[in-house]
Amino acid sequence: MNTTNTLLNIGGRVLAAIDDSVYTVSVAAYAAWSALRLDAPLEFLHVLDRRHGQPGAPDLSGNLALGAREQLLAELVQLDEKRGKLAQESGRLLLQQAKAIARDKHGSDSEVRLRHGSLSEALLELEPDVRMFVIGKRGEHADLDSGHLGSQLERVVRSVHRPLLVASRTFKQPSRVMVAFDGSETTRKGVEMVAASPLFQGLDVFVLMVGQVGVEQDAAVRWADKTLRDKGHQVECRLEKGPVNETISAAIERERIDVLVMGAYGHSKIRNLIVGSTTTYVLRTSRIPVLLLR
Repeated sequence: MNTTNTLLNIGGRVLAAIDDSVYTVSVAAYAAWSALRLDAPLEFLHVLDRRHGQPGAPDLSGNLALGAREQLLAELVQLDEKRGKLAQESGRLLLQQAKAIARDKHGSDSEVRLRHGSLSEALLELEPDVRMFVIGKRGEHADLDSGHLGSQLERVVRSVHRPLLVASRTFKQPSRVMVAFDGSETTRKGVEMVAASPLFQGLDVFVLMVGQVGVEQDAAVRWADKTLRDKGHQVECRLEKGPVNETISAAIERERIDVLVMGAYGHSKIRNLIVGSTTTYVLRTSRIPVLLLR
């Protein structure tokens, strides 16, 4: 079963979405690392969302004279134009910063793109030419101390179909990857992608299946082990019992995992929809990047 091409669009580029948040540096670093290993073009995208940082419409229904009201409206239009120009200049500076990080620290050339509108809509529109997306866990308007994921991330995960690497707050050169495996079609595709993709070439692989021990589960684990070993990976596969969330988190710490690969959608315990699921829990609590697959 050749499913790798459906997950990683051979010939597509790595597209990293950045904003003015603490994740910008790590997003740029993980995007550059991914592009170099995939031998893929790299592009940074910044989307200007007019819903943030703009004042609400003024209430001019009071006793303002007509001339004063018109003057106030004209001043508000000018102020809005100034804010727009400042936002564009800030976006250009962010893109140049990301470009410099990729070039100076990771030796990766890149292109930049500035757009208006919704981030999720922009990524979905650009998706046909994308091999993999990279995005930060939380955006510039998220409360870092709240423990919640950024709303932008939730919308993006719901929208896009290419693999999505959710960057951690700091960059670490990956050497060990873990696949959260449940024997389903999506996680089998994930195993095949890890086995075949140059993104993970030379990395040790740990496959974790959480659930009851049985003939079907044992066969699935053996399949994962063989698939990875046939591509030359050093592999350890394990079937563990216990609460899914806590078992995955404990394995990440115990096995010193650098990147987690897991499904973003589905109906099994590991592949639930992002809201209120194992995916949400892992993204919210994990300090390592997570590669989400659909």
